[in-house]
Amino acid sequence: MRKMDDKTRRRLKRKASIRKRISGTAERPRLSVYRSNRHTYVQAIDDATGRTLASASNLEKDHRDIKNAVKELGRLGELIGARLKERSIATVVFDRNGAKYHGKVKAVAEGARKAGIRF
Repeated sequence: MRKMDDKTRRRLKRKASIRKRISGTAERPRLSVYRSNRHTYVQAIDDATGRTLASASNLEKDHRDIKNAVKELGRLGELIGARLKERSIATVVFDRNGAKYHGKVKAVAEGARKAGIRF
């Protein structure tokens, strides 16, 4: 069995610390951003019922042209913002999933703000 490296362990510790304090509701869902080396995933989650209200990723067939780079991930934020607007959701709680609010995560957040989502 492989041991978890320190970088991953620290991220999971930050994630647990953040998740203790924030929770999403139907009116104000939690906007969770997960980034891997190849793709970025964004979900709006209602923690009260455990349902995903809206999601977007650059793995989707229609949006594979969005590269996993800081310059282009703003479009992914705008996409999730548009999908939330369709569902009449204007405010969210932002969950950076243990990652630093910098680079790709910040680009997604700014794209969502550009689409009119407040957090």
